[in-house]
Amino acid sequence: MTSDPLVIAGRTFGSRLVVGTGKYPSNAVMADAHRASGADMVTVAVRRVNLTDKSKESLIDYIDRNRIFILPNTAGCYTADDAIRTARLGREVGLSNWVKLEVIGDERTLFPDNVALLEATRVLVGEGFVVLPYTNDDPVICRKLEEAGAAAVMPLGAPIGSGLGIQNPNNIRIIKDQARVPVIVDAGVGTASDAAIAMELGADGVLMNTAIALATDPVAMASAMKLAVEAGRLAYRAGRIPMRAYASASSPVDGRITPVVVAAGGRAGA
Repeated sequence: MTSDPLVIAGRTFGSRLVVGTGKYPSNAVMADAHRASGADMVTVAVRRVNLTDKSKESLIDYIDRNRIFILPNTAGCYTADDAIRTARLGREVGLSNWVKLEVIGDERTLFPDNVALLEATRVLVGEGFVVLPYTNDDPVICRKLEEAGAAAVMPLGAPIGSGLGIQNPNNIRIIKDQARVPVIVDAGVGTASDAAIAMELGADGVLMNTAIALATDPVAMASAMKLAVEAGRLAYRAGRIPMRAYASASSPVDGRITPVVVAAGGRAGA
């Protein structure tokens, strides 16, 4: 998809698929899945990175940093202060000044705390971070996050890890219609068709982790997701036909053969 790149904050990505680094059977399988996905940006939870003992193995060692851009995330943070502190830590240890900003508001649903998220976005943007906030599929909060300086908005398709697919497609359409920054659907994708639907709705990208990492064959699923994102994007750009309540003939009616009526006991034609 290099002819149709994703551009965020002036940085160009060849793939519109962003993948994660958690829940894989092993780091080696993760690395194979990353290659199969074609993704050139992956998210890494700052709290999962070994920041003290560089002699020990780290999942970072399994990421091809010559090809893949690391997007640190603040997974596991439940307050704005925690998220801000985690983002700063990721920058200080050399991961990136980019951050996928997560501030969770409910432990069971893992829905975002949008009030705290907006607060953290303002602070981090003010400190020079490129902020990509994970939020609800709410057009109002997405607009406010953009106004606060977010470089992209990342509305959920469904709860994290649920695999339910896109639950509110019209919300995604509205968010995309009003956004002036990229819209990346984040969370809820379960299979390739979900990723294709997200892209067909107009999303600029899709971020996923569980759907690939916990698949029976993560590498095969990564490849499927790559193709689904590409197909969905191409279909969106091609422009789908309008939906209709009734049939519409595929072939024109001009030139069709007219039935000949023959009167009883008479000749055809009259």
